Amino acid sequence: MKIYFDENMPFAQEFFTELCHFNDGINDFQGELVPFSGRTLTAEQVADADVLLVRSITQVNQQLLHLNDKISFVGSATIGTDHIDLSYLAKRNISFHSAPGCNAISVAEYVLSALVVLAERYLLNLSSLTVGIVGGGNTGTRLSEKLTALGIKHKICDPLLERKQAEKQKQDSTSKPTDKRNYVSLSDVLACDVISLHVPKIVGGEHPTDKLINADNLALLRDDQILISACRGDVIDNHALLALKEAGHGVKVVLDVWQGEPDVLEALIPYAEIATAHIAGYSLEGKARGSEMLYQALCQQLDIKPKYQLKNFLPSASIPVVEINQDFSQILLSQLVKMVYDVRRDDAIFRQQLFSHGFDSLRKNYPVRREFSAVTVTLSSKTLSDVPHRLGFSKTFN
Repeated sequence: MKIYFDENMPFAQEFFTELCHFNDGINDFQGELVPFSGRTLTAEQVADADVLLVRSITQVNQQLLHLNDKISFVGSATIGTDHIDLSYLAKRNISFHSAPGCNAISVAEYVLSALVVLAERYLLNLSSLTVGIVGGGNTGTRLSEKLTALGIKHKICDPLLERKQAEKQKQDSTSKPTDKRNYVSLSDVLACDVISLHVPKIVGGEHPTDKLINADNLALLRDDQILISACRGDVIDNHALLALKEAGHGVKVVLDVWQGEPDVLEALIPYAEIATAHIAGYSLEGKARGSEMLYQALCQQLDIKPKYQLKNFLPSASIPVVEINQDFSQILLSQLVKMVYDVRRDDAIFRQQLFSHGFDSLRKNYPVRREFSAVTVTLSSKTLSDVPHRLGFSKTFN
C-alpha cells in the first residue's frame, strides 16, 4: 500500500510505516510511505496513491485525483475541510477523515499568549476584560475553558450551534441540555473588549463567514478593542482592515491568518500588534494529534488494531517541571505562559524572515513549540490556587 503524506505531519513515519507493510492473514501487503510538499502537490505525483494524508494548504478535488483510480482513503490532519471537495470524494466512494479539535488547545494557548503580551504592553488588567468568541466549536470551547479558569468574562457567538441547541430542546423539553451555553449575537461579541475569531471558512448559505468581519462592522469597533484572528484568512476583509488602520483607528490587531495565503497583504503587517504565519495551531502536540487521529481512522478502515499512541513519541519538554511557591496572579500567569510559549518569538520570525524565506517556509521550518500540558507545575502547598492545572498544565503537590 502506498501512503502519501504531507511532509509537515509530525510522527507520520512512526505512525504509518507499518501500515504500508502488513499481513491480513491471507495477503502480505508491501508498500511505501512517500512525503510531499503540500502546496505544490500534483495529480501526477499521487496517481498511484492508495492513501493521501494532507494538511490545509492542499486542495483535494477532481483536479488532484483524476489520474488516480485506486485511492480509497483521504485524510486531513486539520480541523477544517474547506480545502476538501467532499462531494467529489463521496461520489467516488473515497473514505474521508479529518482531525476535528486536534489543534484546538494550541490555538487557545496562542490567543492566551497574545493576551498576556498585550496586557503587559498596554498595562491591561485581564480580569477586567470581556472576551467575545466567534465560533463555539472545538477551538472556541477550549479558549472558553481557559478563560473560565482565569475568571475572565466571555461571550460566545455561534448561530449554528445556537439553533442546534434550540432544536434539540424543542424536540425533547424534558431532557437536560448537553450544551448549556448562552449564545449571543455577533453585534454583542463585536462590542466586547477582545474579539477572537474561531470559525471555518463558509461561502454562501445562511451563515457565511467569508469576510464576516468587513468594512461595515469594522467601523463599529472602538479604539481600545483587541481583534484576534486565528482561524481562516478570509474571515476578515484584509483590505477593509488596512483602510481602517490607515485612517488612524486604534483597534489592536493580532493576525495569524491572512487573505490570499501564502501571499499576504504586506501593507497590513506594520499595523498588526502581533503577526504570524498561520501557526497558531502548530504546537507539536496540535500537529501530532492530527497524525494520530488519521492513524486511528486508517487502522479502523483496514480493520487493524492501533499499535501506537501519541504519548509513545512525544519528547520531554525542555523545562519539564516548575515549582510554584506563591498564589496565582496575572504576573505569574505571564511568566508561566511565556515560559512555554511566547508569541513574540513567532511575530519576530514573521517580520524578519517572511520576505527572505516565504510564508510556506516559515510554516515548514516552524520551531518546536509545546503545549502547557508538557510542563508539570508543582504546587508547594495544597492551599495554593489550582488555576495552572485548570489552564492545562500537568500538576503535582510537594
